Amino acid sequence: MAAQEVLGQTARLASSSALLQVLFRVVTFALNAFTLRYLSRELIGVVNVRLTLLYSTIVFLAREAFRRACLSGSTKRNWTKTINLLWLTVPLGVFWSVFLGLVWLHLLEVPAPSVVPHYQAGVVAFGLSAIIELLGEPCWVLAQAHLFVRLKVVAESLSVVSKCILTVTLVILYPQWGLYIFALAQLLYATVLVMCYVTYFVMFLGSPEATKKSFPVARVKALLPNFVEDETFVNWKEARLTWSFFKQSFLKQILTEGERYVMTFLNVLNFGDQGVYDIVNNLGSLVARFIFLPIEESFYVFFAKVLERGKAVKDQKQDDVAMAANVLELLLKLVLLIGLTITVFGYAYSQLALDIYGGSMLSSGTGPDLLRCYSLYVLFLAVNGVTECFAFALMCKEEVDRYNFVMLALSFIFLCISYFLTHWHGSIGFILANCFNMGIRIAHSIHYIYDYFKESTYRPLTGLLPSPFLVLVYIISGVITGFSEVFFCCDKGWMARLLHIGVGALCFAATVVTMFCTETKLIHFVRSQ
Repeated sequence: MAAQEVLGQTARLASSSALLQVLFRVVTFALNAFTLRYLSRELIGVVNVRLTLLYSTIVFLAREAFRRACLSGSTKRNWTKTINLLWLTVPLGVFWSVFLGLVWLHLLEVPAPSVVPHYQAGVVAFGLSAIIELLGEPCWVLAQAHLFVRLKVVAESLSVVSKCILTVTLVILYPQWGLYIFALAQLLYATVLVMCYVTYFVMFLGSPEATKKSFPVARVKALLPNFVEDETFVNWKEARLTWSFFKQSFLKQILTEGERYVMTFLNVLNFGDQGVYDIVNNLGSLVARFIFLPIEESFYVFFAKVLERGKAVKDQKQDDVAMAANVLELLLKLVLLIGLTITVFGYAYSQLALDIYGGSMLSSGTGPDLLRCYSLYVLFLAVNGVTECFAFALMCKEEVDRYNFVMLALSFIFLCISYFLTHWHGSIGFILANCFNMGIRIAHSIHYIYDYFKESTYRPLTGLLPSPFLVLVYIISGVITGFSEVFFCCDKGWMARLLHIGVGALCFAATVVTMFCTETKLIHFVRSQ
């Protein structure tokens, strides 16, 4: 597949994934606002922090390393061995479900049944849903490797919508069911997701369309584990790479969900405060996750396909190097400008957003300061996603192993800083610790990118340098919207709030116009791809 074609399909995959993330986050956003009126903050805290952490930890540890290893390189490979390797995620998922389920049931603080009923059933259901989801892993990797954009959109949309319909119905009709509601909804989500992928491949494999595309898997039976006579069960090169990524994924999970682990294992916040923190966190990450995560996932596939892992830049095809460098530079510029926009305007509109969303329960206390800090954290997330995506796509096994030691030290430092900052500044300490964590990871990835391209004429890191005139417009916009918040928000009535929104809209429009005038290369890239 030509590099230009891969870029086009990757861009479409990123766009579709971004739309999916919009759907997921908007639905979660609306669902939290709805359930706040029917359920307690404590119940929301247990579901959104503790049980969701259990589920995400199981699926991450069981499949993340396999996904990264099996999506590296060309689609022309022995798919029988790759599928065999992917099926190992299921027993691994069962192990983590049982082990972590016992930890969640017997070693962690159990919420009072009068406040959060049916906690044990919730733990079992969320662990089981993780195992069900892992059953569809071979289909997911096949679809992702061959850029089946529409399948991912339909499957994940249907599963999210099904989960939300069931949750809303049960919350209205049977609010006393407590965690049974979310347990059943999570099981439905995993089942619908897997069934969508399985149904598609049952219909696709052996069809004229599959034959026309020369799809490497011909029969449905080939999606199951297969022993080939006189051959190894798995590709040992992929297996060794998976092991390297597995050691790294364990550490990355701690860094990604660090604040939830601190909350869960060290009890620095009660269940009610955890619920408020999670609601604010969901609101703060609404834009960050639906834009940055799809870009990271999709362009990881692009860089891994266009450039060969472990090879120096001078040994790669120079046309592919030129394209990869250009795409990396423009991606860095794109996410940097999005992050700066959120940071600048998020500061002055955090209190208003929380007041509209959850009333005084969220807009009073530490809520606004928490969201302001999160707006800054979004900028770190933006840059880290792209730089780390490129580094992980190109690192050889030895470099991945070396990075594991960096992640190990960083994990320990991060957890310590989270604990002390939380005691010093409450839940805001989590955001500050995350900013520190992301800053170190960005520095490491930038160093890798600089070393990778230093023997070539390409300098993609210039994407991190916005136009000076645009920076000036950001500064002026931040000052104007800051004064607007002082004078118009948020206890002076709706007319003052509308004036505050109007001031922000004018400043945002001026910023966008400046972008179009100063970043013409980026605008052309976004329009064309």
